Amino acid sequence: QVLLVESGGGLVQAGGSLRLSCVTSRIMVGVYVTGWYRQAPGKERELVETITSGGSTNSADSVKGRFTISKDNAKKTVDLEMNRLNPEDTAVYYCNLRQYGMTYWGKGTLVTIFS
Repeated sequence: QVLLVESGGGLVQAGGSLRLSCVTSRIMVGVYVTGWYRQAPGKERELVETITSGGSTNSADSVKGRFTISKDNAKKTVDLEMNRLNPEDTAVYYCNLRQYGMTYWGKGTLVTIFS
């Protein structure tokens, strides 16, 4: 069983910043993809940004230039730095890990942006 635990969500005014963090119970070795997805009220879950074990990133067009993903293998964490937030970023943000044909999800952390 792999556990992913998110933290860092909250209520922020538009234009502000937040840093989300996800800690995993699995030692981050081998080939994997990890990152963040989000689900806004009434919408499908969507990719925000991911990073591979090799360091390659993939991000949604809507967050390019505003969000930055990073990982620390020693700490078993993957973080998401979010800047210039706007109300459209309001969602539950989920940490994700894909490895060895398995997919794992955290329970999510709520991010609410008000104008």
